[in-house]
Amino acid sequence: MNIPKLHYISQGATPEAHLNNIQQACTYGAKLVQLRLKNEHEDVILDTAKKARAITAHYQTRLIINDHYKIAKAVKADGVHLGKTDACPTIAREYLGKWYMIGGTANTLEDCKNLLDKKINYIGLGPFKFTQTKDNLSPILGLEGYQKILEKLQTQTPIIAIGGICENDINDLKNKGVYGIAMSKEITKDFSKITTINKLLNASATQEQRHTF
Repeated sequence: MNIPKLHYISQGATPEAHLNNIQQACTYGAKLVQLRLKNEHEDVILDTAKKARAITAHYQTRLIINDHYKIAKAVKADGVHLGKTDACPTIAREYLGKWYMIGGTANTLEDCKNLLDKKINYIGLGPFKFTQTKDNLSPILGLEGYQKILEKLQTQTPIIAIGGICENDINDLKNKGVYGIAMSKEITKDFSKITTINKLLNASATQEQRHTF
C-alpha cells in the first residue's frame, strides 16, 4: 500500500473551519488529509466526514478519519487513524476489510511493536516536540527518541513523525529514518508550504527505502 509522506491533520474551531482548511490543503497539493474532529457529536462528525470526502474526492486526495472507523467506512474514506485509547486495529480491520488504510498512534518501542503485531499500515510516532494540538501529551521523543526506536524496530512499515514539527525539522527527521511526517498547525498557518514540504520529503530517490535500514 502506497502511503503518502505528508499527512495534513485538520484543524479549526468549527467543523466548517476544518472543511475550509481541508479544501485549502487539497488545493495546494496535499496527497493525504486526516479529519480530526474532537469533542463533537458523532452525527456532526459523520456529516463533516461526508463533506470532507466530497472535497478530497474532487482532488483525488486520500482521506483518513481520526478515531471513527465506522464513519470511515460509511463515507468511503481511505482509512482510519486510531489513537492509543481508540478501537483495536484488529477489530477495525475486520470491519473495514483489507483495502482500507489503518494507522495507529505510538510513543514507545513497545507501542510500535504492538501495532505491528496488529498489522497496521503505518505508525504515527510522536510527539517530536511540544504541541498544543493534542491534550494529554505523551513524553516528547526528540530526534534521539526516534533514532533509538527506529534502530531497534527495524521495520518496513512507514513511520510517520508527528508533534510540533516545523519545516526546518524535516531533513533531520528524514536522516533519523522516518518515512514521512504529519503536520497541522504549521500548514494551517500557510498552506503554500505544502509544495516545499512535499519536495523536501521526496528529495532523495533512496529515501523510499531508508526506513528499512
